[in-house]
Amino acid sequence: MANRLEDLDVYNLSADFAEKIWTIVLIWDPFSKSTIGKQLVRSADSISANIAEGFGRYHYKENKNFCYFSRGSILETKSWIKKSANRNLITTIEFENLIEQLELIHIKLNAYIKHIGKLAITKTDD
Repeated sequence: MANRLEDLDVYNLSADFAEKIWTIVLIWDPFSKSTIGKQLVRSADSISANIAEGFGRYHYKENKNFCYFSRGSILETKSWIKKSANRNLITTIEFENLIEQLELIHIKLNAYIKHIGKLAITKTDD
């Protein structure tokens, strides 16, 4: 397992993703920012924030639980991105790129959760 949070690929990808969301939402009109924008930014930020919080717990079960919260935030973010596209706040290309990035983060998070589970089993066998 990584010794530093910054060594986790899934964390870095999700943190970078949240910054992209922030940049996109910044140019929206005030109504869109205050409705969909705030929700989208919060859910996108929550992905990496929960990974970080779980990483800092140093207990595998707690770490996994925070990763599950992060996974929920991925799906919430996907919902807000779909709403943003439906309401013409983002382009079709932006929508496709954001969804593709989220799917990669989702895959990597699932692999990380599986890895944490293996570590927990190894530690209890000692």
